[in-house]
Amino acid sequence: MNSRIWMSLAHMGGREQEFIQEAFDTNWVVPLGPNVNAFEKSLQDFLTGNGESGDGGRSVVALSAGTAALHLGLILLEVKMGDEVICQSFTFAASANPIAYLEAKPVFVDSEPDTWNMDPVLLEKAINDRIAMTGKKPKAIIPVHLYGMPGKMDEILAIARKYEIPVLEDAAESLGSEYKGKKCGMFGEYAVLSFNGNKIITTSGGGALVCPCNDTAGRALFYATQARDKAPHYQHSCIGYNYRMSNICAGIGRGQMFVLEEHINRRRVIHDLYAHLFEGMKGVRVMSQPEGGDFDSNYWLTCITVNSNEAGFTREDVRLALDADNIESRPLWKPMHLQPVFANAPFYGNGTSEHLFEIGLCLPSGPTLTDEDIARVVNVIRDLQKTNS
Repeated sequence: MNSRIWMSLAHMGGREQEFIQEAFDTNWVVPLGPNVNAFEKSLQDFLTGNGESGDGGRSVVALSAGTAALHLGLILLEVKMGDEVICQSFTFAASANPIAYLEAKPVFVDSEPDTWNMDPVLLEKAINDRIAMTGKKPKAIIPVHLYGMPGKMDEILAIARKYEIPVLEDAAESLGSEYKGKKCGMFGEYAVLSFNGNKIITTSGGGALVCPCNDTAGRALFYATQARDKAPHYQHSCIGYNYRMSNICAGIGRGQMFVLEEHINRRRVIHDLYAHLFEGMKGVRVMSQPEGGDFDSNYWLTCITVNSNEAGFTREDVRLALDADNIESRPLWKPMHLQPVFANAPFYGNGTSEHLFEIGLCLPSGPTLTDEDIARVVNVIRDLQKTNS
């Protein structure tokens, strides 16, 4: 049996253990401490590019998960029971589940084919239709930078401003990606990052909420630490959550920041290598960013689409052939409007995400993979085409 090729494993750079040991040595093993503060500051500096943070810019709150960050973002945008929230349909369930946590109602919008992200034309159609049907605007918009590819944020933000609807930017998969020279996570009123084990960097789990200023970050922190009022005793005037990141996990993240650029660069090299190796293969297309220089994806995962009429095999044939060679792959996200749990939610679409789900596959893309690993993946698919030709 060939050795296993995983899709996206975490990779430690070496400094993580140093910060974890520091937490143990100083007994900071709780959801606060020097590692949390330093990790938040390093994320702020990375996103802004010039150290701008606090009252003059963005402020980051480290949390237990990206999902927790989405939940708090919706709370800070005052989403309540019965409110409608527009969400990209082509995404992981965590983008939409927090809407249900608040007993609000998701309204799903399909993707455009250039970036696979929220279609601005359908977004505006959905807004106008919801106003006509319900008599009020949706409370928020959640666009997603899918697989690290930035969405068309100029168009999305222009529509959001036109209707005065705040944007909660899901940048969980796009740490380090840029749109027109600006980092993903810097576009929405709030933005969400994820540090799950398969992301660009990890804290073993965890996430962060990017807030517009210190004051809003303070409100996020208040809700993330059980919403305890200022009093000598434990008093609570509103519902809070246990969402703060621990100092131990933040130590991992603090160490990961030293290899963040390395991880991003390696994933981009892997994408380019796939694109080169797949050149000339009929029916197989590597998803790549639009030309023109506006988009700079981190290529968190390299994805392909398979045209079965040209290739002679299907996406599922590829997945099974890779699995037989002990290589992990995964179909693209099943759109939220196709999920049983959201079967009754409104959907504004054109078939793009449904089609991509049927023909698309995520390939191994982790930074620990060698060029030989990537060649092995491609050779399995080339052999499949030879067999079916």
